[in-house]
Amino acid sequence: MTRLRFSLNNSRTRLVLASMVLSTLLTAAVLALVYVTATRTIEGETRSVVSAELTGLADEYERRGLIGLLTAIERRLPSASERDALYLLTDPFGTVLAGNLTRWPEGVTAGSGWVELELRKTDTNQLVPISAASIRLPGGERLLVGRDALARQQFDRVLFHSVALALGAALALSILTGWLLTRLVFSRLRDIADAADSIVSGDLSQRMPQRGTGDEFDQVSGTLNNMLDRIEELVSNLRTTSNSIAHDLRSPLSRLKQRVEALNDPGISARDREIAIARATVEIDHVLRVLSQLTEISRAEAGLGREQFETVDLCQLVKDAAELYEPVAADQGIRLEVVGRAEPIRGHRPLLSQALSNLLENALRYAPEGSAITIELKDDGPFALLSVRDRGPGVPDAELPRLAMPFVTLDPARSDRSAGLGLALVAAIARMHGGTFAARNCKPGLEVTLRVARAS
Repeated sequence: MTRLRFSLNNSRTRLVLASMVLSTLLTAAVLALVYVTATRTIEGETRSVVSAELTGLADEYERRGLIGLLTAIERRLPSASERDALYLLTDPFGTVLAGNLTRWPEGVTAGSGWVELELRKTDTNQLVPISAASIRLPGGERLLVGRDALARQQFDRVLFHSVALALGAALALSILTGWLLTRLVFSRLRDIADAADSIVSGDLSQRMPQRGTGDEFDQVSGTLNNMLDRIEELVSNLRTTSNSIAHDLRSPLSRLKQRVEALNDPGISARDREIAIARATVEIDHVLRVLSQLTEISRAEAGLGREQFETVDLCQLVKDAAELYEPVAADQGIRLEVVGRAEPIRGHRPLLSQALSNLLENALRYAPEGSAITIELKDDGPFALLSVRDRGPGVPDAELPRLAMPFVTLDPARSDRSAGLGLALVAAIARMHGGTFAARNCKPGLEVTLRVARAS
């Protein structure tokens, strides 16, 4: 195989990039959510604390007046640095009465809500970012309570850097994961492609590799192997059929040619001419019968006619066939026995009738006089079983698997009436109905079973 290269036209590269992008976007979304949630939670807590403290100082003013408020603020100032707390109380004219800020911020109206700005602290004489809220007291004084935002800004930077590092780590991990994933996936695909190349080259015995893990790749390989088994069987049957067609049709066609050439003899008598025409007609009928059976087998193997599936009462089907063949069996001194029952199925009624007819004709050919042929119906879970058993000599066990192959007959003196296609057609009809064909020796006799799915 051509060696895979990393480019945008390569499936592996695109898969790695897709994995990287999706993983990065998902990680970024999660980290952004964490960042926003954390900052909003901290800000909410800060506002709650400041609002509670502002309300408490206002209550202190209502209970004890301005002196009580000044005392409360002075009491809080020693620990203000530890809590990043900021206080500012001014008179109506802006004169600072208490607190750790140097002046009232310009442009801020008392009671205007939450503000973020920079003010200078009295202890450090440095501008610091603050978040604060303010109110105007009944006496006209203005009270501002806030928190130093420098620590929170530093926390935001640390959190942002942490998120950035986590995002970078996630990006690297997604690239590694994508690479490992594509390596695993494409190694399995490469194994399948290599096996497919061997099959395309003509090695139909090659099968898709399976690692025994039971994963999706093993399931796909198993399905493909089943398909390849079926293809190999069909190709083998095709080769056998092609060879058999050449063998089976060469003789009748040669005889037909001789009959036709004999008709050109000017000295041939009228009687001989009639005999030659009759024999030529027999040869033509034989060839047409073989071609017709081959066509039926091919249609059944291809699944043609599934649109004609209907509900088929197998009991009635067997009853009709038994009534049709009972006179023929009686002429040979053979009894027909019907036993068992089976539920209706979905199937092709004419083909199922043809299959049963082929089984009965095969049984009548080998059943000895005075014996019986048994037709049995039986349900087997989602399948229905239709069996025909004679009491004849049976067949060698080694030959049982060959019975369903086209042009196979175990009669060494093959006659014109049999081309070895009857049971091959039965097997094809079974497969068309999602079932199987089986044969076994019963000693005495041979039992052939047509197994069809109830809902094909």
